[in-house]
Amino acid sequence: MADFTDDDDALLAELGVDVEVKKTSTYTPQQERVIAGFEEIQRFVGDHSRQPQHGETNDIFERLYAVRLDRLRSLDEFRPLLEPLDHQGLLAGAVALPASAVDDLDDDALLAELGVEAEPKDITELRHVRSSAEKRAAEEIANRERCEDFETFKPLFEQVKRDLETGARTIRPFVRDAGFLKAEIRQGQFFVLGGQTAYVADVGEPIKAPNGELDARLRVVYSNGTESNLLLRSLQRALYKDEAGRRITDPVAGPLFSKERSEDDLESGTIYVLRSRSELPIIAENRDLIHKIGVTGGKVESRIGNARTDPTYLLADVDIVATYDLYNINRTKLEKLIHRVFDAARLDLEITDRFGHPVVPREWFLVPLFIIDEVVERIRDGSISQYSYDPSLASLRAE
Repeated sequence: MADFTDDDDALLAELGVDVEVKKTSTYTPQQERVIAGFEEIQRFVGDHSRQPQHGETNDIFERLYAVRLDRLRSLDEFRPLLEPLDHQGLLAGAVALPASAVDDLDDDALLAELGVEAEPKDITELRHVRSSAEKRAAEEIANRERCEDFETFKPLFEQVKRDLETGARTIRPFVRDAGFLKAEIRQGQFFVLGGQTAYVADVGEPIKAPNGELDARLRVVYSNGTESNLLLRSLQRALYKDEAGRRITDPVAGPLFSKERSEDDLESGTIYVLRSRSELPIIAENRDLIHKIGVTGGKVESRIGNARTDPTYLLADVDIVATYDLYNINRTKLEKLIHRVFDAARLDLEITDRFGHPVVPREWFLVPLFIIDEVVERIRDGSISQYSYDPSLASLRAE
């Protein structure tokens, strides 16, 4: 039995009460910030089961953590502070940051990489300070994980790539003055963020943000096979802050083909369809079916002004039978696309120019006008890449 004549500390010890005086924190503000920066790296490692890596293909925040970890490994003054906390063995790794890269950073930049704020020149000057909202947004963008069902989305990214190549879609800056508001971010849209194509796969139920505005939780899938679950407003801020942030238009977004345009559209040219007045037998017998199809950035009338002396126009005058005004589209790519679709119906014809040289015109096709109209409509809705023209059926055929 305990001797109750002992002092109070001994009695409390017998009762299982810890009487050790707790030490108060002796960390300086700078040390606390270094610890906080190291803990961010530890959370990344815990979430991803690997250390942060350098490389342009990696997320910007992962690259930031990688630089920060390299600096912590190289600065001996912080090792006694961090080693007791390093349960993942992060400080034992080799420094991966090239020496030249470190040399290029000034003192303030190095401190910023470590999560340490430089001393302000004036008490009213704040530096390297982010708001809580910005920190939350940065964390959400950084927290990407592997997309388990990426094979479901992969064809969508491939189609978008084809659409951009053909001009069915365009890439526009994500700016406030373009009339593109955060409320317009919706399911099915594509963006360019951090060098990756981002697809809004799902938009959750509206929620009210602390400032009273409506927000929503998004599922965003990226072209590198990762995904993130972030707020709509966080995606909006990230796109605004990314100088290369872009939105990819829908295939039917904007008047790609019309006689009217909105103020923010950029005219690119005109598709023209011509018929020849040539008296060559093959032309005279099929005049209503043989068409020259091209794209120009100027006036069609000016382009055909010297048709009767130009072998590409069969050395004869031509009639304009259809035009389609273009906006926000690459003329060269579009012309190649149209000629690819009608390649099987290309007219095989050789004529002699006025100097006696043989010429093979390449833009004349044996195709009815209503099929040309259909092709234009399929370019408009983005589905043209799936079709080609079958002359035997006089119709488009799915590939």
